[in-house]
Amino acid sequence: MIDMTPVKLFRIVTAVFFITLLVALFRLQVVQGKYYQKIAESNFVRLRRLTATRGEIYDHKYRPIVTNIPSHNLYLTSGKISNLPALAAFLHRYFEISESDLRSMVDRNRFRTYEEILVSENIPYEMVLAISEDLNYYPELSFRIGSTRHYHYSNHFTGYVGRINESEFKTYQHEGYSLNSHIGKTGLERYYEVLLRGSDGREVVQVDALGRSLNLFRMEGMIPPVNGLNMILTIDNDLQTYASEIFPADRRGAIVVMDARSGGVLAYVSHPKYDPNLFMQRLSAEAWSALVDDPAKPMMDRVIHAAYQPGSVFKPITGSLGFHKGINDHNTRFSPCIGGLQVGNRFFRCWYAAGHGSVTFVDAIKVSCNVYFYDLSMILDLDDFHDWTRKNRLAMETGIDLPNERRGFFPNVEWYRNTFGRNVSITGHKVNLSIGQAEVLTTPLQICAFYTAIANNGTWLQPHLLKSTFGRGRLTRDQIDPIKRYKLPISPQTMRLIHEGMYAVSNSPGGTATHIQVSGARVFSKTGSAENPMGKLTHAWYAGYIVTDQPEIVVTVFMENAGGGGSVSAPVANQIFNYYMGNYDVIKAPVIIPQHLRQPDDVNGMEDDPSPAIIEPRTPMPSSETITNG
Repeated sequence: MIDMTPVKLFRIVTAVFFITLLVALFRLQVVQGKYYQKIAESNFVRLRRLTATRGEIYDHKYRPIVTNIPSHNLYLTSGKISNLPALAAFLHRYFEISESDLRSMVDRNRFRTYEEILVSENIPYEMVLAISEDLNYYPELSFRIGSTRHYHYSNHFTGYVGRINESEFKTYQHEGYSLNSHIGKTGLERYYEVLLRGSDGREVVQVDALGRSLNLFRMEGMIPPVNGLNMILTIDNDLQTYASEIFPADRRGAIVVMDARSGGVLAYVSHPKYDPNLFMQRLSAEAWSALVDDPAKPMMDRVIHAAYQPGSVFKPITGSLGFHKGINDHNTRFSPCIGGLQVGNRFFRCWYAAGHGSVTFVDAIKVSCNVYFYDLSMILDLDDFHDWTRKNRLAMETGIDLPNERRGFFPNVEWYRNTFGRNVSITGHKVNLSIGQAEVLTTPLQICAFYTAIANNGTWLQPHLLKSTFGRGRLTRDQIDPIKRYKLPISPQTMRLIHEGMYAVSNSPGGTATHIQVSGARVFSKTGSAENPMGKLTHAWYAGYIVTDQPEIVVTVFMENAGGGGSVSAPVANQIFNYYMGNYDVIKAPVIIPQHLRQPDDVNGMEDDPSPAIIEPRTPMPSSETITNG
């Protein structure tokens, strides 16, 4: 048995301890030396983000739509907090930030205790002055000059930017975003985020053990930011402003004006509108509730995010399918209109109770006779009807450069059977579909794009807002994403008949829009009124275009629960056409609606409205840069 004296035991324990220490040091410094060297260097060197300037947005004449302006922003350095409850009380008093929000903010940045956290932005200068002295008691807070977006007028197409949320950060953090970053939330700001944002730069900063900057490296360790691209849109600010101002203040709806030659959108109005600048600062819960709970839904983009029954503006689709199938020709007259048509045990009424008599396709378009299309629909196959509608680019996305465009809808036989049962009768549904009623849904933009194709003899152009970029690089829209063009399946002979009918709408006695007159241009029109489940009055539609030596602009005006398209929407389009052509004396005069148009022009079962119809135009003075012909 070994005699283990205390001295020997101590020596053995000491030897084992030193051997263990030497092994650990060898492992740390030799075996894993490079690994821990990288960790040490990462603690020694920090990267400070240099935010890129976001690209600005201009109209096609280089007039501003969205620009960057200086803003006062408040930042927090969590590593310097000495009294969190006192800080929370201060932030709550001035910025409505609760203590729980503050603790959450600090916790999310617990591994970046000496990096600045954006607390509040776009602070009014008066508030900056008012609280600057108090910052002496809160060294963890500091003001910095940054930039914020300024939207020059209320609209839906630009969208807005906002602070990145946690879900977005998890998705995009590997693309250079930080928790302080801004990101496009809606509209063009979201769709063209990659182009507008640019690329943030980096500055290398040496820090001490507590993460505080030692102010070394200076410029040698800086990667400058790459600013975002500026965008030129097809929008014309004057036309946009004018169209927005003449839209009746008490109505909801949309106006789309497209350049017939390019497919570029010149005016994009959704009403009621909202101010995107609201989102450039912290939005209170009350202000947010006021927006989202407003029954008028001002944040809904009715141009592309809402789909409606198109009413009579859909009738060229029904008629052209009949021509395509050889069912009718330019001389064909179906059952005479006696105020409606008996189908089975139901009488489908025409809007004109006295009846239009026996009409051809051109006359049916001119006077918007429902019976012609009722009778034609009973011969058409519903699945053919469905396919024809989609081949003509309706009830499907246009592909405009905006997010979340709604598709619209047109039913087929399978849908009816799945919805109403295998024994459903299709005939009555086809009758309603033939005049743009029942389940068919389209957006105002889809209708405008379709009528742009009619203006171009069947060439459909993809609607778009981006024209080109400038800044660090010049790109055209076609270089970024080529504009799609399609040839509609409507034959040239049928297209001529559609043109003839639309010309008669505004230029022949009995037409539903004869009050639209534009000096210096020929007008082609189609009006419509669609029954809807949202109110007693019909949705009012107008779609049409003007031609000089070539097609100029295409206008679609849509109003929810407003009445007849010929009496409500057409006068607004008339003002836009004349404004475009520079006929300012015309747009200042009241529009008198003919007696026969003071009622819905295509609605099944609606009563006449004998009330007088004199519309006083709202006519803001045109600016010196007003858009003119060409």
